[in-house]
Amino acid sequence: MPTYKELTVQIETLQKQAAQARQTEIADAIADIKGKMKDYGITLADLGLAGAKKSGKAKEPVAAKYRDSVSGSTWSGRGKPPRWIAGKDRAEFLIK
Repeated sequence: MPTYKELTVQIETLQKQAAQARQTEIADAIADIKGKMKDYGITLADLGLAGAKKSGKAKEPVAAKYRDSVSGSTWSGRGKPPRWIAGKDRAEFLIK
C-alpha cells in the first residue's frame, strides 16, 4: 500500500496532467467551433451572443437629495460624495 506522501505526489502529478489535458481540450474545442462557424457562416449574433444585454430590470435614477447652492450641482446621497459636500454638514445642502 502506498504511503501518504506517495499518494500526495501522485495527486499533484494527476492534477497537473488534468489541467494540461483540460487546456488542450479547450483549445481543440475552440478551434473546432471556430472552424464550424466559418464553414457555415455562423456569427455571434446567430448564436445570440453579439450585443447581449444584461437581463433584469433597468435601474431607475434616484432623485437628488442634496444641492450645492453655489454651482447648482446635485447629489443623490449614494456613492462617493462630491467635493462640494465632502466633509461638510449635509443638512445644509438638503433639498426641501
